[in-house]
Amino acid sequence: MKNQIKPMTGQEYLDSLEDSREVWLYGERVKNIAHHPAFRNSARSIARIYDALHDPKHHDVLTTSTDTGGGTFTHRYFKTSRNTEELLAARDAIATWARLTYGWMGRTPDYKGSFLATLGGNPEFYAPFEDNALRWYKLAQEKVLFVNHAIINPPVDRNKPIHEVGDVFIRVEKETDAGIIVSGAKMVATSSAITNYNFVAYNGTLPIQKEEFALAFFAPQDTPGVKLICRPSYEMNSAVMGSPFDNPLSSRLDENDAVLIFDKAFIPWENVLVYRNVQKANEFFPRSGFVNLFMFHGCTRLAVKLDFISGLLTKAVESTGTSEFRGVKANVGEVIAWRNMMWAISTAMAKDPNPGPNGTVLPNVVHGTAYRVFSTMAWTRIREIIEHVVAGGLIVQPSSAEDFKNPELRPYLDRFYRGSNGYGSQDKIKLVKLLWDALGSEFGARHALYEQNYTGNTEDVRIHALIEAVNSGDMDVFKGMVEQCMSEYDLDGWTDSSWVNPEDVNLHIKRPVTG
Repeated sequence: MKNQIKPMTGQEYLDSLEDSREVWLYGERVKNIAHHPAFRNSARSIARIYDALHDPKHHDVLTTSTDTGGGTFTHRYFKTSRNTEELLAARDAIATWARLTYGWMGRTPDYKGSFLATLGGNPEFYAPFEDNALRWYKLAQEKVLFVNHAIINPPVDRNKPIHEVGDVFIRVEKETDAGIIVSGAKMVATSSAITNYNFVAYNGTLPIQKEEFALAFFAPQDTPGVKLICRPSYEMNSAVMGSPFDNPLSSRLDENDAVLIFDKAFIPWENVLVYRNVQKANEFFPRSGFVNLFMFHGCTRLAVKLDFISGLLTKAVESTGTSEFRGVKANVGEVIAWRNMMWAISTAMAKDPNPGPNGTVLPNVVHGTAYRVFSTMAWTRIREIIEHVVAGGLIVQPSSAEDFKNPELRPYLDRFYRGSNGYGSQDKIKLVKLLWDALGSEFGARHALYEQNYTGNTEDVRIHALIEAVNSGDMDVFKGMVEQCMSEYDLDGWTDSSWVNPEDVNLHIKRPVTG
Protein backbone atom coordinates (compact mmCIF):
# COMPACT_ATOMS: atom_id res chain seq x y z
CA MET A 1 0.00 0.00 0.00
CA LYS A 2 1.22 3.45 -0.92
CA ASN A 3 0.44 5.16 2.40
CA GLN A 4 1.32 2.36 4.78
CA ILE A 5 2.90 3.49 8.05
CA LYS A 6 5.54 1.09 9.32
CA PRO A 7 7.51 0.95 12.57
CA MET A 8 10.55 3.19 12.58
CA THR A 9 13.93 1.75 11.71
CA GLY A 10 16.86 2.60 13.94
CA GLN A 11 18.02 5.37 11.62
CA GLU A 12 14.52 6.78 11.28
CA TYR A 13 14.30 6.88 15.05
CA LEU A 14 17.63 8.72 15.36
CA ASP A 15 16.51 11.16 12.67
CA SER A 16 13.27 11.77 14.60
CA LEU A 17 15.29 13.21 17.49
CA GLU A 18 16.61 16.07 15.39
CA ASP A 19 13.91 18.63 16.11
CA SER A 20 13.58 21.81 18.17
CA ARG A 21 13.16 20.09 21.56
CA GLU A 22 14.46 22.03 24.55
CA VAL A 23 16.77 19.87 26.68
CA TRP A 24 19.04 21.41 29.30
CA LEU A 25 22.22 19.84 30.66
CA TYR A 26 25.16 21.40 32.48
CA GLY A 27 23.77 24.90 32.04
CA GLU A 28 23.43 24.66 28.28
CA ARG A 29 20.68 23.79 25.83
CA VAL A 30 21.57 20.55 24.10
CA LYS A 31 21.70 20.57 20.33
CA ASN A 32 21.71 17.47 18.15
CA ILE A 33 20.53 14.99 20.80
CA ALA A 34 21.43 11.98 18.68
CA HIS A 35 25.05 13.16 18.45
CA HIS A 36 25.59 14.70 21.88
CA PRO A 37 27.97 12.64 24.07
CA ALA A 38 25.43 12.68 26.91
CA PHE A 39 22.78 10.86 24.86
CA ARG A 40 24.19 9.46 21.62
CA ASN A 41 24.94 5.89 22.69
CA SER A 42 21.77 5.48 24.76
CA ALA A 43 19.86 6.68 21.70
CA ARG A 44 21.72 4.11 19.63
CA SER A 45 20.74 1.39 22.08
CA ILE A 46 17.14 2.35 21.35
CA ALA A 47 17.87 2.44 17.62
CA ARG A 48 19.19 -1.11 17.96
CA ILE A 49 15.86 -2.37 19.30
CA TYR A 50 13.96 -0.57 16.53
CA ASP A 51 16.15 -2.30 13.96
CA ALA A 52 15.30 -5.64 15.59
CA LEU A 53 11.67 -5.12 14.52
CA HIS A 54 12.89 -5.35 10.92
CA ASP A 55 15.41 -8.16 11.49
CA PRO A 56 14.17 -11.55 10.20
CA LYS A 57 15.89 -13.17 13.19
CA HIS A 58 13.55 -11.40 15.63
CA HIS A 59 10.58 -10.55 13.42
CA ASP A 60 8.31 -13.46 14.37
CA VAL A 61 8.72 -13.13 18.14
CA LEU A 62 8.67 -9.33 18.21
CA THR A 63 5.92 -8.46 15.77
CA THR A 64 2.33 -9.17 14.81
CA SER A 65 -0.09 -7.69 12.31
CA THR A 66 -1.79 -4.43 13.28
CA ASP A 67 -5.48 -4.31 14.16
CA THR A 68 -5.90 -0.69 13.04
CA GLY A 69 -6.59 -1.30 9.36
CA GLY A 70 -3.09 -0.18 8.42
CA GLY A 71 -2.20 -3.55 6.93
CA THR A 72 1.33 -3.73 8.32
CA PHE A 73 3.04 -4.98 11.50
CA THR A 74 3.76 -3.71 15.00
CA HIS A 75 5.49 -4.68 18.22
CA ARG A 76 3.21 -7.17 19.96
CA TYR A 77 2.86 -5.08 23.12
CA PHE A 78 1.41 -2.12 21.24
CA LYS A 79 -1.65 -4.18 20.34
CA THR A 80 -4.54 -5.02 22.67
CA SER A 81 -4.45 -8.68 23.77
CA ARG A 82 -7.63 -10.77 23.57
CA ASN A 83 -6.47 -14.09 25.06
CA THR A 84 -3.77 -15.73 27.12
CA GLU A 85 -1.78 -16.77 24.06
CA GLU A 86 -1.52 -13.16 22.88
CA LEU A 87 -0.44 -12.03 26.35
CA LEU A 88 2.30 -14.67 26.48
CA ALA A 89 3.45 -13.70 22.99
CA ALA A 90 3.55 -10.05 24.06
CA ARG A 91 5.59 -11.08 27.12
CA ASP A 92 8.10 -12.85 24.91
CA ALA A 93 8.37 -9.74 22.73
CA ILE A 94 9.05 -7.61 25.81
CA ALA A 95 11.75 -10.07 26.90
CA THR A 96 13.38 -10.12 23.46
CA TRP A 97 13.71 -6.34 23.40
CA ALA A 98 14.90 -6.32 27.03
CA ARG A 99 17.67 -8.79 26.23
CA LEU A 100 19.06 -6.34 23.66
CA THR A 101 19.75 -3.96 26.54
CA TYR A 102 20.44 -6.77 29.04
CA GLY A 103 17.45 -5.64 31.11
CA TRP A 104 19.07 -2.30 32.02
CA MET A 105 16.74 0.00 30.09
CA GLY A 106 13.29 0.05 31.66
CA ARG A 107 11.72 2.89 29.65
CA THR A 108 12.05 1.42 26.18
CA PRO A 109 9.15 2.18 23.79
CA ASP A 110 7.23 -0.95 24.81
CA TYR A 111 7.09 0.30 28.40
CA LYS A 112 4.71 3.01 27.26
CA GLY A 113 3.09 0.40 25.05
CA SER A 114 1.72 -0.73 28.42
CA PHE A 115 -0.54 2.31 28.30
CA LEU A 116 -0.93 2.83 24.58
CA ALA A 117 -2.37 -0.67 24.08
CA THR A 118 -5.17 0.14 26.51
CA LEU A 119 -6.41 2.94 24.26
CA GLY A 120 -7.67 0.40 21.75
CA GLY A 121 -9.34 -1.85 24.28
CA ASN A 122 -10.84 0.80 26.54
CA PRO A 123 -11.40 4.04 24.60
CA GLU A 124 -14.73 4.61 26.38
CA PHE A 125 -12.87 5.43 29.60
CA TYR A 126 -11.73 8.67 27.96
CA ALA A 127 -15.18 9.89 26.83
CA PRO A 128 -15.81 12.48 25.45
CA PHE A 129 -12.25 12.10 24.05
CA GLU A 130 -12.56 8.45 22.97
CA ASP A 131 -11.82 9.36 19.33
CA ASN A 132 -8.53 10.85 20.48
CA ALA A 133 -7.73 7.61 22.31
CA LEU A 134 -8.33 5.57 19.17
CA ARG A 135 -6.30 7.96 17.01
CA TRP A 136 -3.32 7.69 19.35
CA TYR A 137 -3.74 3.92 19.52
CA LYS A 138 -3.53 3.73 15.74
CA LEU A 139 -0.60 6.17 15.41
CA ALA A 140 1.44 4.61 18.23
CA GLN A 141 0.81 1.04 17.09
CA GLU A 142 1.62 1.55 13.43
CA LYS A 143 4.78 3.57 13.99
CA VAL A 144 5.76 2.04 17.37
CA LEU A 145 6.22 5.50 18.82
CA PHE A 146 8.65 6.18 21.62
CA VAL A 147 6.49 7.92 24.22
CA ASN A 148 7.73 9.02 27.61
CA HIS A 149 5.43 9.45 30.55
CA ALA A 150 5.54 11.70 33.57
CA ILE A 151 2.73 11.17 36.09
CA ILE A 152 4.32 12.07 39.45
CA ASN A 153 4.31 15.56 40.94
CA PRO A 154 7.72 16.97 41.95
CA PRO A 155 8.65 16.64 45.65
CA VAL A 156 7.47 20.14 46.54
CA ASP A 157 5.00 20.88 49.39
CA ARG A 158 3.71 17.33 49.38
CA ASN A 159 2.01 18.02 52.70
CA LYS A 160 -0.43 20.35 50.93
CA PRO A 161 -3.43 19.65 48.68
CA ILE A 162 -2.45 19.65 45.01
CA HIS A 163 -4.36 22.83 44.18
CA GLU A 164 -2.42 24.73 46.84
CA VAL A 165 0.81 24.13 44.90
CA GLY A 166 -0.47 25.63 41.67
CA ASP A 167 2.83 27.34 40.93
CA VAL A 168 4.50 23.92 40.54
CA PHE A 169 2.00 21.21 39.60
CA ILE A 170 0.50 20.74 36.13
CA ARG A 171 -2.66 22.78 35.58
CA VAL A 172 -4.70 24.46 32.84
CA GLU A 173 -4.06 28.18 32.57
CA LYS A 174 -6.39 28.91 29.68
CA GLU A 175 -8.83 27.22 27.33
CA THR A 176 -9.14 28.18 23.65
CA ASP A 177 -11.16 26.93 20.71
CA ALA A 178 -8.12 25.02 19.48
CA GLY A 179 -6.92 23.55 22.77
CA ILE A 180 -5.58 24.34 26.22
CA ILE A 181 -2.61 26.24 27.65
CA VAL A 182 -0.79 24.20 30.31
CA SER A 183 1.88 25.07 32.88
CA GLY A 184 3.62 23.16 35.65
CA ALA A 185 6.07 20.30 36.12
CA LYS A 186 6.22 16.52 36.38
CA MET A 187 8.85 13.96 37.30
CA VAL A 188 10.63 11.60 36.80
CA ALA A 189 10.78 11.96 33.03
CA THR A 190 13.10 8.99 32.53
CA SER A 191 14.57 8.78 29.00
CA SER A 192 12.38 11.70 27.97
CA ALA A 193 15.21 13.49 26.20
CA ILE A 194 15.42 10.69 23.62
CA THR A 195 11.67 10.11 23.15
CA ASN A 196 9.23 11.45 20.56
CA TYR A 197 6.31 12.42 22.81
CA ASN A 198 5.42 13.04 26.44
CA PHE A 199 2.32 11.59 28.05
CA VAL A 200 1.19 13.47 31.14
CA ALA A 201 -1.37 12.28 33.70
CA TYR A 202 -1.56 11.91 37.47
CA ASN A 203 -0.76 9.22 40.00
CA GLY A 204 -0.26 10.01 43.65
CA THR A 205 -1.42 9.57 47.21
CA LEU A 206 -3.38 12.83 47.46
CA PRO A 207 -6.42 13.09 45.17
CA ILE A 208 -6.93 15.90 42.71
CA GLN A 209 -9.72 18.17 43.95
CA LYS A 210 -9.82 21.04 41.45
CA GLU A 211 -10.84 20.70 37.80
CA GLU A 212 -7.95 22.73 36.39
CA PHE A 213 -5.55 20.03 37.65
CA ALA A 214 -7.60 17.13 36.21
CA LEU A 215 -5.70 16.41 32.99
CA ALA A 216 -4.24 13.68 30.80
CA PHE A 217 -2.67 14.55 27.45
CA PHE A 218 0.10 13.98 24.91
CA ALA A 219 2.68 16.58 23.89
CA PRO A 220 5.30 16.23 21.14
CA GLN A 221 8.77 16.62 22.58
CA ASP A 222 9.39 19.80 20.56
CA THR A 223 6.20 21.55 21.74
CA PRO A 224 7.04 25.24 22.41
CA GLY A 225 7.16 25.79 26.16
CA VAL A 226 8.15 22.20 26.97
CA LYS A 227 11.52 21.97 28.69
CA LEU A 228 13.58 19.17 30.19
CA ILE A 229 16.11 19.79 32.95
CA CYS A 230 18.32 16.69 33.11
CA ARG A 231 20.32 15.12 35.90
CA PRO A 232 24.06 14.59 35.28
CA SER A 233 24.81 12.27 32.39
CA TYR A 234 26.55 9.05 33.36
CA GLU A 235 27.05 8.35 29.67
CA MET A 236 28.94 11.60 29.21
CA ASN A 237 31.00 11.00 32.35
CA SER A 238 31.95 7.62 30.90
CA ALA A 239 32.94 9.18 27.58
CA VAL A 240 35.06 11.87 29.23
CA MET A 241 36.76 9.83 31.95
CA GLY A 242 36.49 6.22 30.84
CA SER A 243 35.88 3.92 27.92
CA PRO A 244 33.50 1.09 26.94
CA PHE A 245 35.90 -1.30 28.71
CA ASP A 246 35.73 0.76 31.91
CA ASN A 247 32.00 1.60 31.81
CA PRO A 248 30.26 -0.96 29.60
CA LEU A 249 26.73 -0.24 30.90
CA SER A 250 26.66 3.46 31.76
CA SER A 251 28.35 4.39 28.47
CA ARG A 252 25.39 3.12 26.40
CA LEU A 253 22.37 2.35 28.62
CA ASP A 254 21.95 5.56 30.64
CA GLU A 255 18.27 6.51 30.76
CA ASN A 256 18.68 10.12 31.78
CA ASP A 257 16.08 11.27 34.30
CA ALA A 258 14.67 14.78 34.08
CA VAL A 259 12.09 17.22 35.37
CA LEU A 260 9.56 17.93 32.65
CA ILE A 261 8.36 21.54 32.60
CA PHE A 262 5.42 23.08 30.74
CA ASP A 263 5.62 26.85 30.50
CA LYS A 264 2.40 28.03 28.89
CA ALA A 265 2.56 25.12 26.42
CA PHE A 266 -0.28 24.76 23.94
CA ILE A 267 -1.96 21.32 23.81
CA PRO A 268 -4.45 20.91 20.90
CA TRP A 269 -7.74 19.20 21.67
CA GLU A 270 -6.82 16.15 19.57
CA ASN A 271 -4.01 15.37 22.06
CA VAL A 272 -6.24 15.51 25.16
CA LEU A 273 -7.59 12.39 26.89
CA VAL A 274 -8.88 13.76 30.20
CA TYR A 275 -9.94 17.36 30.83
CA ARG A 276 -11.57 18.86 33.91
CA ASN A 277 -12.85 15.45 34.99
CA VAL A 278 -11.64 15.00 38.55
CA GLN A 279 -12.92 11.44 38.90
CA LYS A 280 -11.23 10.19 35.72
CA ALA A 281 -8.01 12.02 36.49
CA ASN A 282 -7.83 10.29 39.89
CA GLU A 283 -8.87 6.90 38.51
CA PHE A 284 -6.64 6.88 35.43
CA PHE A 285 -3.87 4.81 37.02
CA PRO A 286 -5.97 1.95 38.49
CA ARG A 287 -8.88 1.89 36.01
CA SER A 288 -7.43 2.50 32.55
CA GLY A 289 -5.68 -0.90 32.46
CA PHE A 290 -2.27 0.75 32.55
CA VAL A 291 -1.42 -0.58 36.01
CA ASN A 292 -1.94 -4.19 34.89
CA LEU A 293 0.19 -3.74 31.80
CA PHE A 294 2.99 -1.69 33.28
CA MET A 295 3.50 -4.29 36.03
CA PHE A 296 3.61 -7.02 33.38
CA HIS A 297 6.25 -5.15 31.41
CA GLY A 298 8.25 -4.21 34.50
CA CYS A 299 8.24 -7.75 35.88
CA THR A 300 9.41 -9.21 32.57
CA ARG A 301 12.13 -6.61 32.12
CA LEU A 302 13.39 -7.20 35.67
CA ALA A 303 13.38 -10.96 35.07
CA VAL A 304 15.69 -10.44 32.09
CA LYS A 305 17.93 -8.18 34.17
CA LEU A 306 18.14 -10.91 36.81
CA ASP A 307 19.09 -13.42 34.11
CA PHE A 308 22.00 -11.11 33.32
CA ILE A 309 23.06 -10.50 36.91
CA SER A 310 22.85 -14.23 37.71
CA GLY A 311 25.28 -14.94 34.89
CA LEU A 312 27.55 -12.03 35.82
CA LEU A 313 27.77 -13.06 39.48
CA THR A 314 28.48 -16.67 38.53
CA LYS A 315 31.33 -15.64 36.23
CA ALA A 316 32.68 -13.29 38.89
CA VAL A 317 32.97 -16.02 41.53
CA GLU A 318 34.48 -18.36 38.95
CA SER A 319 37.13 -15.76 38.20
CA THR A 320 38.02 -15.37 41.88
CA GLY A 321 38.15 -19.09 42.60
CA THR A 322 35.30 -19.11 45.12
CA SER A 323 32.53 -20.68 43.04
CA GLU A 324 32.75 -24.03 44.89
CA PHE A 325 32.54 -22.55 48.39
CA ARG A 326 29.36 -23.72 50.09
CA GLY A 327 28.34 -20.24 51.26
CA VAL A 328 28.97 -18.75 47.83
CA LYS A 329 26.82 -21.43 46.20
CA ALA A 330 24.01 -20.66 48.63
CA ASN A 331 24.17 -16.96 47.81
CA VAL A 332 24.25 -17.50 44.06
CA GLY A 333 21.30 -19.85 44.49
CA GLU A 334 19.34 -17.13 46.27
CA VAL A 335 19.94 -14.71 43.38
CA ILE A 336 18.66 -17.34 40.98
CA ALA A 337 15.60 -17.85 43.20
CA TRP A 338 14.79 -14.13 42.95
CA ARG A 339 15.15 -14.48 39.19
CA ASN A 340 12.84 -17.50 39.16
CA MET A 341 10.22 -15.62 41.17
CA MET A 342 10.02 -12.77 38.63
CA TRP A 343 9.63 -15.16 35.71
CA ALA A 344 6.97 -17.12 37.61
CA ILE A 345 4.96 -13.96 38.37
CA SER A 346 5.25 -12.82 34.76
CA THR A 347 3.95 -16.17 33.51
CA ALA A 348 1.14 -16.25 36.07
CA MET A 349 0.02 -12.73 35.10
CA ALA A 350 -0.42 -13.91 31.50
CA LYS A 351 -1.88 -17.36 32.15
CA ASP A 352 -4.39 -16.17 34.74
CA PRO A 353 -5.53 -12.89 33.16
CA ASN A 354 -8.20 -10.46 34.27
CA PRO A 355 -11.03 -9.87 31.82
CA GLY A 356 -10.81 -6.42 30.27
CA PRO A 357 -13.38 -4.30 28.45
CA ASN A 358 -14.68 -5.18 24.99
CA GLY A 359 -13.44 -8.77 24.95
CA THR A 360 -9.86 -7.93 25.90
CA VAL A 361 -7.70 -9.48 28.60
CA LEU A 362 -5.29 -7.81 31.01
CA PRO A 363 -2.40 -9.31 32.98
CA ASN A 364 -3.56 -10.41 36.42
CA VAL A 365 -3.36 -7.38 38.70
CA VAL A 366 -3.31 -9.41 41.95
CA HIS A 367 -0.26 -11.35 40.83
CA GLY A 368 1.21 -8.04 39.70
CA THR A 369 0.97 -6.64 43.22
CA ALA A 370 3.34 -9.41 44.35
CA TYR A 371 5.83 -8.20 41.75
CA ARG A 372 5.39 -4.59 42.90
CA VAL A 373 6.29 -5.50 46.48
CA PHE A 374 9.02 -8.10 45.96
CA SER A 375 10.78 -6.24 43.15
CA THR A 376 11.57 -3.45 45.63
CA MET A 377 13.37 -6.02 47.78
CA ALA A 378 15.00 -8.08 45.05
CA TRP A 379 17.65 -5.71 43.76
CA THR A 380 18.55 -4.45 47.24
CA ARG A 381 19.05 -8.03 48.43
CA ILE A 382 20.95 -9.08 45.31
CA ARG A 383 23.25 -6.11 45.57
CA GLU A 384 23.92 -7.00 49.21
CA ILE A 385 24.70 -10.61 48.25
CA ILE A 386 27.17 -9.55 45.55
CA GLU A 387 28.89 -7.10 47.90
CA HIS A 388 29.29 -9.88 50.47
CA VAL A 389 30.37 -12.59 48.03
CA VAL A 390 32.65 -10.65 45.69
CA ALA A 391 33.58 -8.21 48.48
CA GLY A 392 36.84 -6.33 47.97
CA GLY A 393 37.22 -7.90 44.56
CA LEU A 394 34.75 -5.29 43.32
CA ILE A 395 37.30 -2.50 43.74
CA VAL A 396 40.50 -4.38 42.90
CA GLN A 397 40.75 -2.97 39.41
CA PRO A 398 43.21 -0.73 37.58
CA SER A 399 42.00 2.78 36.83
CA SER A 400 41.55 2.44 33.09
CA ALA A 401 41.77 0.30 30.00
CA GLU A 402 44.84 2.41 29.21
CA ASP A 403 46.74 0.66 32.01
CA PHE A 404 46.61 -2.58 30.01
CA LYS A 405 48.11 -0.79 27.01
CA ASN A 406 51.13 0.42 28.95
CA PRO A 407 54.02 -2.03 28.41
CA GLU A 408 55.61 -1.05 31.72
CA LEU A 409 52.46 -1.86 33.71
CA ARG A 410 51.13 -4.83 31.76
CA PRO A 411 53.42 -7.50 33.28
CA TYR A 412 52.32 -6.45 36.77
CA LEU A 413 48.66 -6.53 35.80
CA ASP A 414 49.02 -9.96 34.24
CA ARG A 415 50.69 -11.24 37.40
CA PHE A 416 48.73 -9.60 40.21
CA TYR A 417 45.30 -9.20 38.64
CA ARG A 418 44.96 -12.63 37.10
CA GLY A 419 41.94 -14.76 37.87
CA SER A 420 41.18 -18.41 38.56
CA ASN A 421 39.72 -21.06 36.28
CA GLY A 422 41.51 -19.84 33.18
CA TYR A 423 40.65 -16.15 33.54
CA GLY A 424 43.57 -13.96 32.51
CA SER A 425 44.01 -10.52 34.01
CA GLN A 426 42.27 -8.68 31.18
CA ASP A 427 39.24 -10.97 31.17
CA LYS A 428 38.95 -10.85 34.95
CA ILE A 429 39.14 -7.06 35.10
CA LYS A 430 36.67 -6.79 32.24
CA LEU A 431 34.23 -8.74 34.45
CA VAL A 432 35.03 -6.69 37.56
CA LYS A 433 34.48 -3.41 35.73
CA LEU A 434 31.17 -4.64 34.35
CA LEU A 435 30.08 -5.67 37.84
CA TRP A 436 31.25 -2.38 39.34
CA ASP A 437 29.36 -0.41 36.69
CA ALA A 438 26.26 -2.46 37.57
CA LEU A 439 26.53 -1.86 41.32
CA GLY A 440 29.12 0.64 42.48
CA SER A 441 29.24 3.41 39.90
CA GLU A 442 26.87 6.39 39.84
CA PHE A 443 24.96 4.47 37.20
CA GLY A 444 24.77 1.44 39.51
CA ALA A 445 23.68 3.55 42.48
CA ARG A 446 20.96 5.14 40.38
CA HIS A 447 19.72 1.66 39.41
CA ALA A 448 19.55 0.64 43.07
CA LEU A 449 17.30 3.63 43.73
CA TYR A 450 15.37 3.03 40.50
CA GLU A 451 14.54 -0.60 41.20
CA GLN A 452 13.49 0.24 44.76
CA ASN A 453 11.06 2.93 43.62
CA TYR A 454 10.21 1.86 40.06
CA THR A 455 6.74 0.52 40.85
CA GLY A 456 5.74 3.28 43.28
CA ASN A 457 6.49 4.46 46.79
CA THR A 458 7.18 1.77 49.34
CA GLU A 459 3.92 2.19 51.29
CA ASP A 460 1.61 2.52 48.29
CA VAL A 461 2.77 -0.68 46.61
CA ARG A 462 1.95 -2.61 49.76
CA ILE A 463 -1.35 -0.84 50.33
CA HIS A 464 -2.32 -1.60 46.72
CA ALA A 465 -1.80 -5.30 47.42
CA LEU A 466 -4.30 -4.94 50.27
CA ILE A 467 -6.73 -2.93 48.13
CA GLU A 468 -6.68 -5.53 45.35
CA ALA A 469 -7.32 -8.30 47.87
CA VAL A 470 -10.36 -6.42 49.14
CA ASN A 471 -11.66 -5.41 45.71
CA SER A 472 -11.26 -8.90 44.23
CA GLY A 473 -13.08 -10.57 47.09
CA ASP A 474 -9.96 -12.48 48.10
CA MET A 475 -9.96 -10.83 51.53
CA ASP A 476 -13.47 -12.15 52.19
CA VAL A 477 -12.17 -15.63 51.36
CA PHE A 478 -9.16 -15.17 53.64
CA LYS A 479 -11.34 -14.01 56.53
CA GLY A 480 -13.89 -16.71 55.75
CA MET A 481 -11.23 -19.38 56.28
CA VAL A 482 -10.48 -17.92 59.68
CA GLU A 483 -14.17 -17.72 60.57
CA GLN A 484 -14.70 -21.32 59.47
CA CYS A 485 -11.78 -22.42 61.62
CA MET A 486 -13.14 -20.52 64.64
CA SER A 487 -16.64 -21.94 64.16
CA GLU A 488 -15.35 -25.45 64.72
CA TYR A 489 -14.73 -24.96 68.46
CA ASP A 490 -16.08 -23.00 71.43
CA LEU A 491 -15.72 -22.94 75.22
CA ASP A 492 -17.13 -26.43 75.50
CA GLY A 493 -14.88 -28.01 72.87
CA TRP A 494 -15.28 -29.06 69.25
CA THR A 495 -18.53 -28.09 67.52
CA ASP A 496 -17.81 -30.48 64.68
CA SER A 497 -17.98 -34.24 65.26
CA SER A 498 -14.89 -34.81 63.14
CA TRP A 499 -12.71 -34.46 66.24
CA VAL A 500 -12.72 -36.01 69.73
CA ASN A 501 -13.10 -33.76 72.77
CA PRO A 502 -10.42 -34.20 75.47
CA GLU A 503 -12.64 -34.71 78.55
CA ASP A 504 -11.19 -38.15 79.15
CA VAL A 505 -7.61 -36.93 79.51
CA ASN A 506 -7.60 -33.17 80.15
CA LEU A 507 -6.54 -32.20 83.70
CA HIS A 508 -8.32 -28.84 83.63
CA ILE A 509 -11.80 -29.89 82.53
CA LYS A 510 -14.08 -30.24 85.54
CA ARG A 511 -15.55 -33.73 85.73
CA PRO A 512 -18.69 -34.67 87.64
CA VAL A 513 -18.02 -35.66 91.25
CA THR A 514 -18.68 -39.38 91.83
CA GLY A 515 -19.12 -41.63 94.93
